[in-house]
Amino acid sequence: MNAQQIGEIFAGARTRAVVRWASIVVFSALAWTAAHAETPEEWVRLGTRIHGGFGAFIPVGIRIGIDALERLQARPRELSVLYLDGERTPCPCIADGIMMATTASPGQGTLQISAEKAPPGLMGLAIIRHRKTGRALRYEIPAELAPKLLEWNKTLDALGRYDAVMKAAEPFRVILLEN
Repeated sequence: MNAQQIGEIFAGARTRAVVRWASIVVFSALAWTAAHAETPEEWVRLGTRIHGGFGAFIPVGIRIGIDALERLQARPRELSVLYLDGERTPCPCIADGIMMATTASPGQGTLQISAEKAPPGLMGLAIIRHRKTGRALRYEIPAELAPKLLEWNKTLDALGRYDAVMKAAEPFRVILLEN
């Protein structure tokens, strides 16, 4: 084998490596986009399948999860979630929405529902932490939001509930926690 043949082999290997690397980058970008490109109808179907119904509390969690992914510059599976339900909420429905948006889950040990209740005045509290950077956000869902959500559950269909929550002005407060 001469030097030219060896050079061609290395050039071919480099080209394959670049193509492989570019494919990985493109695939990763598409996977990231796909994880965030659900239509409202897809969110409703997924929420109904996971939770057994699609009340207005689920999209509050979806909105929190999407917000956390953006603010913490995280990809799915890079976040851990601790959720504290309020004293008067029927169940931690919001946590299911957060789980859907972030892919944190009890099975992975990245989603925990605390036995401790959220502080008075809150219908829910979520601490969402980036597992690699340690950056964390505290999401407070005010108790004043509950009557509006319950009304939407009575008057709107599932898609209408999703739309109402996604358009609602500030359904939660966000606080950056220090590392």
